[in-house]
Amino acid sequence: MNSKDIESLFERYVNSEATPEEQAMVETWYLTYKGKGAAPLPGQIEADQEESLNYLLSKVHRRKPLWPKLAAAASVLIFVGVSMWFFVLNKRSPEKHYVTNAVFAKHIIPGGNKATITLSNGTTVVLNGTHIGKLAMQGNTQISQTQNGQISYSKADAKSSGELLYNTATTPRGGQYEFVLSDGTKVWLNASSSIKFPVTFRGNERRVQITGEAYFEVAHNAAMPFRVEAHGQTVEVLGTHFNINAYEDESSVKTTLLEGSVKVSAQGASKVIKPGEQSELKNGKLGVSEVDVNDAVAWKNGYFSFKDDDLRAFMRQISRWYDIDVNYEADIPERRFSGEIARNANISQILDILSFKKIHYKTTDNQLIIIH
Repeated sequence: MNSKDIESLFERYVNSEATPEEQAMVETWYLTYKGKGAAPLPGQIEADQEESLNYLLSKVHRRKPLWPKLAAAASVLIFVGVSMWFFVLNKRSPEKHYVTNAVFAKHIIPGGNKATITLSNGTTVVLNGTHIGKLAMQGNTQISQTQNGQISYSKADAKSSGELLYNTATTPRGGQYEFVLSDGTKVWLNASSSIKFPVTFRGNERRVQITGEAYFEVAHNAAMPFRVEAHGQTVEVLGTHFNINAYEDESSVKTTLLEGSVKVSAQGASKVIKPGEQSELKNGKLGVSEVDVNDAVAWKNGYFSFKDDDLRAFMRQISRWYDIDVNYEADIPERRFSGEIARNANISQILDILSFKKIHYKTTDNQLIIIH
């Protein structure tokens, strides 16, 4: 197999025209040479590498495709195939501009632990994980940051304050944070989200309000049900683990249950969901279906998960986490995305995926523009 044959093979692979045997060969070869730093491009293939490909070609009938194993080990689990080969094919088509903007990639970084807390008196406390210990007092409740960056609310003394005080925690685009409320409930806020909560829970319920997305591990208290208000619905629990996605720019509100039992109420209807189920409030209707809960909490566990998502759905998550504006100058290309990406991936790797999907774009400052 000479260099032209190899380049032709890569082109068939990228266009999903390769046979299973050829796919296995490309993936095995890529895995082999990635261990040396990076797989060379077809135009850079050396004689010993041609021999390796020829050898693999003779053996591939006995192999199964290795791409899933390769993907599991990569920091970015590339969709469909090896996106870097798109650039090789593209060099023969100068009219298609699929190159990463180096300046854009340099100053756009993944999100991290960033948030603010607005106290009851309007004072704002900036959170960035650097200050350890006491941050502020609210009545007889102390707000502290632990060594691992978690924000904790705890009573500083046994006295009961007469006034009910509320705080609001907010994450920006490109931010996330973990909180422990005064009852011991843990809350993780995703990017561009907020939670309003009383500094100390009183009465016969524990009620909070959120925007955006949050994951809860609710401390059990049968005498005080925990209720979450989110974009037209209320979730009621006693003690459980669940995720709510209630972004304004999404078409529905999704509540996913991992442990326990919750009741979701909206538009005069209510549903009790079980672990492994997800309720969806869409167009005023509340439905329940079984789902893979790992997809719903992927963000909390450090990665994105896509299941046949269209381009806009894909880019909404990218926009929130990398703090970039995404605009569209033309009709949206019909592309679907399935796979996983580490949330610490460089933005250039996201652009590689767009290029591999043959989505044309340009970058300016903090903006990514889809052109066709």
